[in-house]
Amino acid sequence: MKLPTQRHGLALRVAKGHFATNHSHTNYYIDVTAQKFRLSEAKAAARELTGEYKYRGAVDTILCLDGTEVIGACMASDMMKSGALTSNEHGSLYVLTPEHTTGSQLIFRENTVPMITGKHVLILLASVSTGYTAEAAMQAIRYYGGQVVGIASIFATVKEVAGVPVTHLFDTNDLVDYASWDARSCPLCQKGQKLDALVNSYGFSNL
Repeated sequence: MKLPTQRHGLALRVAKGHFATNHSHTNYYIDVTAQKFRLSEAKAAARELTGEYKYRGAVDTILCLDGTEVIGACMASDMMKSGALTSNEHGSLYVLTPEHTTGSQLIFRENTVPMITGKHVLILLASVSTGYTAEAAMQAIRYYGGQVVGIASIFATVKEVAGVPVTHLFDTNDLVDYASWDARSCPLCQKGQKLDALVNSYGFSNL
């Protein structure tokens, strides 16, 4: 389904069913493929998200998770055009993707650590539901000596993670019957409803 929204140039694409993510079960799959990879929609998403951070304070690095690098680059470009603050000596922003270990921990190599250490870092994700991924990113940033200045996402079901506000394009007001459960207490599983697909930041795999 493609749901119209009040945001110019952006639509919410969803499929209803029974889906398993890395951390939960949900009754909707939120398809953010177009916002992540189609330049026109990435620019529209960036324009909406950037408005929250242009004048809030310095942003030195945008840390992109879930394949949001195109949106992150567009956000950095918008921020630079608007004269947003940055403490980087070169007057530009870093757009960075972390490396993940086999245990899903976020790490940075010696060549990228300076883009985190002592920097004001904005975390960008495709979605924030349980908050686990965002919190892991926050822990990694702080471990490497960075300061988290915000969390931005396309879709979110929470308003903050560990005290940091989440700026988003879409939320449960756009999808009022959206629900997410711990896999061990999923009512759809208890009813015997089979999973339709496994989903993650790359997309979905039908079962």
